[in-house]
Amino acid sequence: MFSGIIETMGTIAEIEPMGPGVRLVVRSPQIAVEAKIGASVAVNGCCLTVVGCDGQDLAFDAGPETLARTNLGRREVGHQVNLERSLRIGEELGGHFVTGHIDGVGQLVERQDEEEWSTFYFSMPEPLGKQMASKGSVAVDGISLTLVEVTADRFSVALIPHTLKVTTLGPLQPGDPVNLETDVLAKYVQKQLEGREP
Repeated sequence: MFSGIIETMGTIAEIEPMGPGVRLVVRSPQIAVEAKIGASVAVNGCCLTVVGCDGQDLAFDAGPETLARTNLGRREVGHQVNLERSLRIGEELGGHFVTGHIDGVGQLVERQDEEEWSTFYFSMPEPLGKQMASKGSVAVDGISLTLVEVTADRFSVALIPHTLKVTTLGPLQPGDPVNLETDVLAKYVQKQLEGREP
């Protein structure tokens, strides 16, 4: 379980083919220095298991399902990714509950920049619209954000200068893909409503 509050950005140092998947090596001394084999880390919001660490780099194995259903399959060496270690019981929850299970890949459609502030508009797979509401929460590349406007196939978020500076959203351009995870509570509510007798 994660909070959607990004600890740091890491840089993809190596992508090594391994069977049907890849070994993803991410340079992040800040996290790697304390990381342990078997720990869970959200990489662009996708929960991955640490399979190697040397104090500077973290290694993760990503299978074909992960590569196909997230934007990690489109990342290249040199690209930056958002990183967050899993929550510890008793820690402050600054964002919202994020599971690290990606629901779909969206795309930046438009960004409106006003000095150091921005409003981003993202497209999304239509089924996800039923799990989003204005003033609710969404995780975009692992970042906990508040929804502003929501339509059937797109939504907007307002971004403060800090978020643009310390996450991968700052350089994002129209057409770039992002990982999306809707609020876990919204999923349960939708499931219950769909299960009611007509």
